[in-house]
Amino acid sequence: MKIRLLAFSFFILVSGLTPATLLAQEKPAGGDLAKQSQNPVGNLISVPIEFWHHESKDVDASANLIIAKPVYPVNIGSLNLINRFIVPYTGLDADFSGDIPDINLGGTGIDESGLGNIQYTGFFSPATPGKVIWGVGPVFEFPTHTKDILGSDKFSAGVSAVVLSMPGNWVVGMLVQNLWSLAGDSQAADVNKFTFQYFLNYNLDKGWYLTTAPTITADWEKPSSERWSVPWGGGVGRLVKFGKQPVDFKLQYYGYSEGNLKNSAMFSVKFLFPK
Repeated sequence: MKIRLLAFSFFILVSGLTPATLLAQEKPAGGDLAKQSQNPVGNLISVPIEFWHHESKDVDASANLIIAKPVYPVNIGSLNLINRFIVPYTGLDADFSGDIPDINLGGTGIDESGLGNIQYTGFFSPATPGKVIWGVGPVFEFPTHTKDILGSDKFSAGVSAVVLSMPGNWVVGMLVQNLWSLAGDSQAADVNKFTFQYFLNYNLDKGWYLTTAPTITADWEKPSSERWSVPWGGGVGRLVKFGKQPVDFKLQYYGYSEGNLKNSAMFSVKFLFPK
């Protein structure tokens, strides 16, 4: 999946070139629903599907990922439990060692594809949030990978927290997480992974919005010179309705100031199911 294909897909889906059968049904979604879609702990059922393409910085290598990230909130009295999953399927064509969010990439001469390790996060968040919205809870990673190169053999767990605010047209916040290995193959490398993501969205008219949400990672088990992956960039999105079905499209591009990646492109489709 090349960057041009991602850009073309986004253009077709949200522009005037949308097929007539869909164009007749497409309607801009409301601003409130767009902001709910951008809230990681919002009380909203959603099924995002992300398509990533990564390019290596130093050699001719790439990785393509399809990541499903379904979200299902459950009310527990004064709290909501936001159940979030990450289910990655990866295709690698690589000749280097490096880091890609949501998978383990290492070794040389790689030409593999398969399921990666599945993550589950359970955010506890107030059912009636104030101006500052927060969520905190456990995160678990399961060794579900179908190929050794696609994930650790360790069962890992940790803590994840998110805080955000939604003043006016803005959605501004950050997410912090760390995973530690607890069990699994005693011969496998230990896991101690840190994730920090800040997100900044500005909502425009007719469902359009500008966005940046880089995911900064650190592998504490690696030497300091190889530890960090630091992207920068952003993109654009649009929330529309096809009939009664709201769908959030997004296209982003990132370069890297640290790490082994040169650039990444992401196209996502998020199906929303308001309660």
